Amino acid sequence: MSGNILEMQDITKNFPGVKVLQEVNLTVKEGEIHAICGENGAGKSTLMKVLSGVYPHGTYEGNILFRGEEVAFGSIKDSEAKGIVIIHQELALIPDLSVAENIFLGNEVSRRGLIDWNQANHRARELMARVGLSELPVTPVGQLGVGKQQLIEIAKALSKDVSLLILDEPTAALNDQDSEHLLGLLRGLRDEGITCIIISHKLGEIVEIADTTTVIRDGYVVEAIDMHGPDATQDRIIRDMVGRELDQRYPPRESHIGEEVFRVEDWCVSHPTQPRVLVDHASFDVRAGEVVGIAGLMGAGRTELAMSVFGRSYGRDISGRVYLHGREIDTRTVKACIDQGISYVSEDRKHYGLNLIQDIKTNISAAGLDKVSRHSFVNANEEIAVAERFRQAMNIRTPSVMQTVGNLSGGNQQKVVLSKWLHTAPEVLILDEPTRGIDVGAKYEIYTIINQLAAEGKAVVVISSELPELLGICDRIFTLAYGRITGQLPVAEATQERLMELMTIEKTSTDAPAVADKETPND
Repeated sequence: MSGNILEMQDITKNFPGVKVLQEVNLTVKEGEIHAICGENGAGKSTLMKVLSGVYPHGTYEGNILFRGEEVAFGSIKDSEAKGIVIIHQELALIPDLSVAENIFLGNEVSRRGLIDWNQANHRARELMARVGLSELPVTPVGQLGVGKQQLIEIAKALSKDVSLLILDEPTAALNDQDSEHLLGLLRGLRDEGITCIIISHKLGEIVEIADTTTVIRDGYVVEAIDMHGPDATQDRIIRDMVGRELDQRYPPRESHIGEEVFRVEDWCVSHPTQPRVLVDHASFDVRAGEVVGIAGLMGAGRTELAMSVFGRSYGRDISGRVYLHGREIDTRTVKACIDQGISYVSEDRKHYGLNLIQDIKTNISAAGLDKVSRHSFVNANEEIAVAERFRQAMNIRTPSVMQTVGNLSGGNQQKVVLSKWLHTAPEVLILDEPTRGIDVGAKYEIYTIINQLAAEGKAVVVISSELPELLGICDRIFTLAYGRITGQLPVAEATQERLMELMTIEKTSTDAPAVADKETPND
């Protein structure tokens, strides 16, 4: 590595009522992988949006030097012309277009004013091979899983002659196998001389791959850590991120488990458009004051199970029985579930959990409007009072419940989703990936909330891709493979190795029809 490719000097960025970045300085060396860490809302993504021209020159204070030359980007196109490409956490792909069309969207391969499809597909095939994709360039992107879509975004960046690649939470929605492949690809790009900046909450990955890590807290740079030094550890990064020691990743909890509250029996779900069984006679139960985990690889049917139980929100040919306090109940609609005290926090808070253009109070009251309404009219004062109560109880970091939810950090958005469903006063709460894409400090707060719910006698189901998380917060863990429940273990007897063994039990030839592959978009 030789010299600095990037210097950001005294960057200050304000939003109405909030100073997000305060005289931030960032130096990135040529040919390194540079990680940026911090709690949700620390300013990481904002800093990268300043760099890439999402927030154009003039909307912030400070200077940016790229390869020693001062630059002032007015748009993303300006930064891309210099070789700076950003891949956002929400992938910018069009599902109905082919891989080749997505790779060259806005940068079409043309000849005499017409798109040269032969050349476009040929170049796309070369770029796909470079990132490890073997699919045909004419394959619609919507048919591919999120891991492969992330690789398409990188291929798209490589088509623009990138020299500085920025990735915002690239592995947040990936399974372990896809994450490892992506990290290996980044190492390969580094070896080719491409500089990478990666924002991530997965500190294990940061320690594994980064050359330097810059930690941002509350809009300030705390320090830049040489990751090849002897004290470059996860504990050090956490201490810098949260400003204190986190001796335990999971808050202690004393379990007081009561009678069975919720039981699902022989649950079956088929794919909504394809002849595939996604959930195959699955059964599980949860008791009062108990936290039950559901573990499974991507595509095992975890989300399909949860969404279909909650008002049949996904799938077709759904069959099985649901019991509440030993009595069979009707869960055919979302309203019926809410009325009977069942809530579901989706893994995709931006699409299914929140209205991003509405304010906090409107989002919190949305699932329980009857509690703040009189004669079909919403009592605005009561709605504000409820939202304010949750803002304080959940430690939602915002100056006002009138704040637009889309302007909040991921961790605070997650707290708003939880508040929305807690407002319905549920007895059963199903949490699907409740800590995806949020930092260790916010995770601890979410775990504390889960503990409080269990202490109140709620029945809590947690679906998670992170086995240490399930082992840290659950009382029992069910394993799911190919849509079937393959086992259950009390947490005292569970290990990552044992859970993985149960999660990878293959179907036999005598089993039901094949379940979704490991790229199911909904899981």
